[in-house]
Amino acid sequence: MTDGTIRVLVADDQAIIRDGLVTVLGLLPDVVIVGEAADGREAVALAVQEHPDVVLMDLRMPVLDGVAATAQLRADVPDAAVLVLTTYADDDSILAALRAGAKGYLTKDAGRAELAAAVRAVARGQSILGAEARELVMGALAAPPPEAHPTTTDAVTRRYPELTAREAEVLALAADGLGNREIAERLYIGVSTVKTHINAIFAKLGVRTREEAVALARDAVG
Repeated sequence: MTDGTIRVLVADDQAIIRDGLVTVLGLLPDVVIVGEAADGREAVALAVQEHPDVVLMDLRMPVLDGVAATAQLRADVPDAAVLVLTTYADDDSILAALRAGAKGYLTKDAGRAELAAAVRAVARGQSILGAEARELVMGALAAPPPEAHPTTTDAVTRRYPELTAREAEVLALAADGLGNREIAERLYIGVSTVKTHINAIFAKLGVRTREEAVALARDAVG
């Protein structure tokens, strides 16, 4: 922040929502809107260019979803605090966003005062969760950890070192017969994030189908 002014970037694929957020936040005396993005990739590019203090991030967006964009922002613009504002308040979405580096999580039924307070809080470096998100996170933390698949994952990692640790986990679970939603539930990530990892796996392993990728993983196990 400069002179107490909070530079905000708004990312949402729905123009009417994005325009409304820009209008509401633009009325705050300590906020200046520095950009608007209609997808995650555009949000990252604008953040690199404008260096906002806060990125107000939707989760379900085309091209690059909010979770993947948040993770990219943490790497490319680490000083930008991501505040997720989304329709979805399920365990997978919340935990995936927080693990990706989001500082706050609100649903779109939040009022103007709550939104303003959240923007100011994350700009100061604080973490904030809406009431519904807070309850779901506490419930998820109380749940037993997901089962690991060390043998398959380790074999995939050794055979294909170009894969990230998470990509190796996703491929190992796919090789064990799990679908995208089951993988998401097992790893506490969003389904869209699983799809992003699957696409990255296809590109890195030079395959076009899930069946081809699974066959390579099973061959690695032997």
